[in-house]
This record gives sequence, structure tokens and C-alpha cells, in this order.
Amino acid sequence: MRTFVAGQEAHGDIEFAELALGIDIDLFRGPLEFETDGERAAREDAARDVLADLCAEAEAGDEIAGWDALYADALTRTVPFLRTVRGHRSGTGEAA
Repeated sequence: MRTFVAGQEAHGDIEFAELALGIDIDLFRGPLEFETDGERAAREDAARDVLADLCAEAEAGDEIAGWDALYADALTRTVPFLRTVRGHRSGTGEAA
């Protein structure tokens, strides 16, 4: 069975949620792979900007933006299960 959201095919649950909600999960939660400190800082800056825009739209009366802002904010409080990358657990600096 194929699933489409707004004319785009979703290949899995996460992609379905991203297409349906318009939220890039990795942007707010963080990737499941290793990211450098610089990459993380840039991602978090972008996430803050997007979240601020969603909050502003919600305050202007956009109910969907309000729900998206709540979801995005909740994602920032989650911790992804980290995959092992090159003998280290991603993000921990510990040997696997």
C-alpha cells in the first residue's frame, strides 16, 4: 500500500509525519548519526528560528502553526537513540 500526503509519497512513518505536519523531525530532535559541535549549533539555530516563526504565526491566529510549534518544541526535548558510528556511540564520545 502506498501513502501520499499532498501529492508526495511517504516512505515510512517518519516521512509521513514530516509531510503531514510540515516539520523536519531531525531539525528539532537531532539526527540519529554523529554531528559535529558546529553542525549541532547550526541545526539548533535554524530550529530556534523556525520555532519562533511558528509561534509568531500561532499568535497571529494560525491554529495549525500553533500545533506545529507545540510538536516541534516537544521534539527538542527528546533524545534520539544513537547509532554506533566508527566505534563510538554518536554524540557521547564513548567507545562502543
